[in-house]
Amino acid sequence: MSEAASKRVTMRRGTNRAEYDPATMREVLDAGMVAHVGVATDDGPIVLPMAYGRTDNTLFLHGAVANAMLRAGTDVDVCVTVTLVDGLVIARTPFHNSMNYRSVVVRGTATRIDDPDAKIAALKIINDHVVEIWDTARPPSESDLKKTLVLEVPLDEMSAKIRAGDPVDEDQDLDGPHWAGVLPLTRSWGDIVPAADLVDGVDTPVNVAGLAGQRRT
Repeated sequence: MSEAASKRVTMRRGTNRAEYDPATMREVLDAGMVAHVGVATDDGPIVLPMAYGRTDNTLFLHGAVANAMLRAGTDVDVCVTVTLVDGLVIARTPFHNSMNYRSVVVRGTATRIDDPDAKIAALKIINDHVVEIWDTARPPSESDLKKTLVLEVPLDEMSAKIRAGDPVDEDQDLDGPHWAGVLPLTRSWGDIVPAADLVDGVDTPVNVAGLAGQRRT
């Protein structure tokens, strides 16, 4: 079993569900769509949901230059979490109710990307993590780029926690009259809805059409 990269990402509770294998952690990051980013600001701690993308060694975040939290998170230690809920775990007693889930915590210093080419490359990675339309949409203008702040966080310190399977009930309840089991949660894309102001003759991008009706794991 892989070991944690540092003490501050080492699991202290529920260690049987800890996962430090880099490939497994990256699979969770790839399956997620929203990261919750925590920063300690002068006004106190704040956590905001953000889109993200990654390479093997780096997590990318972006937002408006006017975003006070992103500015406060530049060149300081941040915490980024991605969580996927896979189902409700219903036990014989509410005390043992739980969820099946996959989660990753990333800790590290967030660095602002100012190099224009690196900034565009990072934005493409973030965009294409959600849906690959960067190459079929209008490229960002110089004005767009000036309004956007992009941060990178190294994937050197991260850990995952994963729960799967049945509820864990007490022996005294196993033969009782109360139900126990798992209610899986699945995620899928619905039917495509074109924008109300879309002009005639503009086809749906292939990569958007390809997602319609697909289940996201």
